[in-house]
Amino acid sequence: MLKTNEDKLVEILVQCKPGPPRLRAGWRVSHEGIPFILPSIGGITLNVKVGDSAFGLAGDHIEPGVSCSANPEKPFEFPNDSLQILSCIGNEARIVSGDAKGEKGTVTGHHGGSEHIMIDFSKNVLEKLTYDDKIVIRAKGQGMKLIDYPDIRLFNLDPGLLKKMKIKEIKGGTLKVSVTTRVPAQCMGSGLGSAHVAAGDYDVMTSDPDTVLEYGLDKLKFGDFVALMDHDNSYGRAFVKGAVSIGIVVHSDCLLAGHGPGISTLMTCKAALIEPVLDPGANIADLLKIGTKRKK
Repeated sequence: MLKTNEDKLVEILVQCKPGPPRLRAGWRVSHEGIPFILPSIGGITLNVKVGDSAFGLAGDHIEPGVSCSANPEKPFEFPNDSLQILSCIGNEARIVSGDAKGEKGTVTGHHGGSEHIMIDFSKNVLEKLTYDDKIVIRAKGQGMKLIDYPDIRLFNLDPGLLKKMKIKEIKGGTLKVSVTTRVPAQCMGSGLGSAHVAAGDYDVMTSDPDTVLEYGLDKLKFGDFVALMDHDNSYGRAFVKGAVSIGIVVHSDCLLAGHGPGISTLMTCKAALIEPVLDPGANIADLLKIGTKRKK
C-alpha cells in the first residue's frame, strides 16, 4: 500500500450552492466556422453524469451533475477561489438545506473559467435541488504526499480515492497507474500556461479527426482517468519530454478552437516515474459506484 501523509492532512468544511447555467448572448463559432447556440457551463444537469460519454452531446463544455460555486456572481473572488482550491476529487458533499437536506454526493472535478466544482448526486436528489440550496464539502487532500515517491506530486485528490485507483508499485521506483487513454502532448490546449493546477483544468483539443481516431479520444467518458504524456504539472502546465501527468475528465467535448474535454490534474512527475496502464474501467464511477454505476 502506498504510504502517504494522510494523518497530517487538514480537513476543512467549505460551503457552496448550485450555480445557474451560464450562456453568452448571441452566436458562438466552432473551430469549423459553424455558429451555434447550445447549453454550456453550469446548472443542475439531470441527464449527464460521470461514466457517460464526454462526446456527442448537443452542448458545449457540459459539466456533469451539479455545478457549484461559493459565489456565482463573483466566481474569481473569495470565497469561491478558496472553494476551488480546497475541494478535492472524491471528497464527500452533503446538502444542508431544502428538500434534499442530508443527502450525500461526491466531488468529481473542477472547471477553470466557469470556476465550478462538479458534484455527483443520485437522480432523485437532483430532482429535489434548487439553486438556493446549500452544500457543504468535507475538503481534504491538498498537500497530500507519497512518502516513498517524493518526485511524484499529488493535487486535487481525496486520500480515499487514491487508495482505490489500482496503483501498483514496481521495481525501480515506478508506479503503474490505470488509465483509459494516453493523450499525446500536442493535443493539450486551453489552460496551458496556468501557474498552478490546484484548481481548474485544461482541455484535450479534438479539432483534428485523424488524431482523435488514432488515440481513441472520442471514447473518453466523464470521470475517466487519463495520462497526459510529456506534460509536467508540478508548477503549472508545461510540455516536458518524458514527463507524465494523470488527470480526470471533468467536462464534455467542445466546439471552440483550442478546446475539448477538460482534464483536472491528480498526479504528475517530471521524470518517467509514472507508467500508465490501459484499463477501460479506470473511471471514478466504477471505483466509487457513483454516476452511471450508482445502484438504483
